[in-house]
Amino acid sequence: MILVTGATGNIGRALLGELHEAGAAPVRGLTRDAGRASFAGRIEAVEGFEAVEGDLARADSLKAALEGARSLFLLSGWGAEAEVLAAARQAGVEHVVLVSSITVHTHPHLPAAGENLAVERLLQDSGMAWTILRPTQFASNTLWWARSIRDEGVVRAPYADVGLPTIHPADIAAVARAALTEPGHQGQTYALTGPERITVRQQVAAIAAASGREVACIEISREEAHRQMASFMDDETADAVLDLMGGDVNEELLKVRDTVPRVTGAAARPFRQWASEHGAAFRWATSVAERTIT
Repeated sequence: MILVTGATGNIGRALLGELHEAGAAPVRGLTRDAGRASFAGRIEAVEGFEAVEGDLARADSLKAALEGARSLFLLSGWGAEAEVLAAARQAGVEHVVLVSSITVHTHPHLPAAGENLAVERLLQDSGMAWTILRPTQFASNTLWWARSIRDEGVVRAPYADVGLPTIHPADIAAVARAALTEPGHQGQTYALTGPERITVRQQVAAIAAASGREVACIEISREEAHRQMASFMDDETADAVLDLMGGDVNEELLKVRDTVPRVTGAAARPFRQWASEHGAAFRWATSVAERTIT
């Protein structure tokens, strides 16, 4: 039994599809509300798949989900990782695949990197086998621009010409599937990137092509970007995000790694593929109501 947490998220949905295609069963997908959850490719109708309810912020809610599970795909960052790992070990889980962050290596001074490192060490000391995934910036982060693209046809961003090796979440899922179903991955830490560096300006161009509309890229100052972020994150988090966007890049953050093709046997997906798959998210809003939900 494999338990996939975050089963309706960018990585979890893709991982469920990967496991189904690989013939892995039984599989459970964890969600906070199984009645409203939408999984990948109607996998909920597939024999051997079970949707289970639970909340990673409350380890006591995971008892039923963990029962009988031998492998666990775990997302870091929910705050109750120590309790979740303890519950997993008590339930008999033997192997945990953890999604951490490449910043543990590239920017260890950042608070979020320190938190991820602490979770990695908890797992390594848990007595269970482990595999740690450290992805770089997600291609799906560009969904932050959806409202301004849909409403104005504009992306305003700092560091528009800094190129980072952005990764498609499905490639993280592909590596996770290999780690969960194939030998040789236990005790490994994998840094994950996309196949090439791509700038904000190039990402905007790819989204414009995929959505079939013109989109302008306007470079703004770090200060202006920080003011925009103040409405949905604290100053420390905003500064960290801006550093990773271009304010404090280093060679390790910029490095394109071959981990995805080496582990999965398939080339890493370029950003333009992610854009072509999600072009609809950036097209014109068809109504005022639609704009308010985006």
